[in-house]
Amino acid sequence: MKTIAALQALVTAASLDMEPSAAELDAIELEMPVILADVDMLDAQIMTIDRTPTELDERRIRRARNRVLAARRDVTNRAAMPLTGGAA
Repeated sequence: MKTIAALQALVTAASLDMEPSAAELDAIELEMPVILADVDMLDAQIMTIDRTPTELDERRIRRARNRVLAARRDVTNRAAMPLTGGAA
């Protein structure tokens, strides 16, 4: 009879020791306004799950959705801007 050993523990233990790189942290920082706007929109939607949305609720959701779109637009525009350095 052969003994079967689990090799997954070695892979899992090695992957837990890794920290995010500076580039990954910068990417998270860049997208943080979008993440926060998404959380606000979800909060507005969650408040209306168990009841009929009032006019105020609909307005709150619409404004949150507009903030999400504006944050996504700003992040996209920031990422698309060419980096210029020095005097021309």
